Amino acid sequence: MSDSHSAYFIPEPSRWPIVGTLALFTTFIGGGMMLNGSGFGTFILGLGIAAVIYMFVGWFSDVIGESLAGNYNKQVDSSFRWGMSWFIFSEVMFFAAFFGALFYTRVLSVPWLGGEGAGFPTNQFLWPNFEAVWPLLTTPDMTVSGVESRFMAIKDIIPVWGVPAVNTAILLSSGATITFAHWALKKGERSALCWWLAATVFLGFIFVYFQAGEYAHAYHELDLTLSSGVYGSTFFMLTGFHGFHVTMGATMILVLLFRSMKGHFSAYDHFAFEGIAWYWHFVDVVWLGLFIFVYWI
Repeated sequence: MSDSHSAYFIPEPSRWPIVGTLALFTTFIGGGMMLNGSGFGTFILGLGIAAVIYMFVGWFSDVIGESLAGNYNKQVDSSFRWGMSWFIFSEVMFFAAFFGALFYTRVLSVPWLGGEGAGFPTNQFLWPNFEAVWPLLTTPDMTVSGVESRFMAIKDIIPVWGVPAVNTAILLSSGATITFAHWALKKGERSALCWWLAATVFLGFIFVYFQAGEYAHAYHELDLTLSSGVYGSTFFMLTGFHGFHVTMGATMILVLLFRSMKGHFSAYDHFAFEGIAWYWHFVDVVWLGLFIFVYWI
């Protein structure tokens, strides 16, 4: 283009949206087949995941190439910032729905089923023998036994000041390291930028490693699964989706590290860095909510 500072850049038609659609469709089909006991489903799932990775690598490469070619002016930068802001807002609403479900279940529906609230005689009409306890690891009709023993096991074996507290310290530290990296970028200190980004990537994947260990412990030793009542489903939905966000965020920061090592960013032109930093701080804040409302209170 002749004047990249006055014209708004419009990219050429891309194949990546349809590639991504087919890749995600294949992934979901393979996952569904695997969960239903099909041995061929594992192959389909792996094929879909490989296609998703291919799509990300190809699409990111195109966008990085457009940026390095100088196609993005201030108008494009402004649209990127608004787009990232709305994306993070949608993520806030996503997690707000799950936190709202946790609040409704724990503060309202479980006490009502246990007999609290004169205007809601659900205990009398539905399950008179139901006892409101939290975490609720059984169905209201008490078809799953051993509630008390499993309740004590979770509180004793996964204390809030164990792995959850360690992971909280790790994520808060990673929020500091990516901030230090941003400061180094603004000062033009390339070596410090790379080291702080490497530290952030390390802390992010260490968090995922500890959470995976906690999941294995919960599944195999505590019998805490997605089918363990409403607590099991809300616990794994909230922490699982957050863990996925941490994994994606750490992967994106790893890409930032590689780009920084190649000198792609300048002190005044680095929205890719800023957008991912915003995302990472959002992930930190969500974890604080999980630590308080899922593990602590």
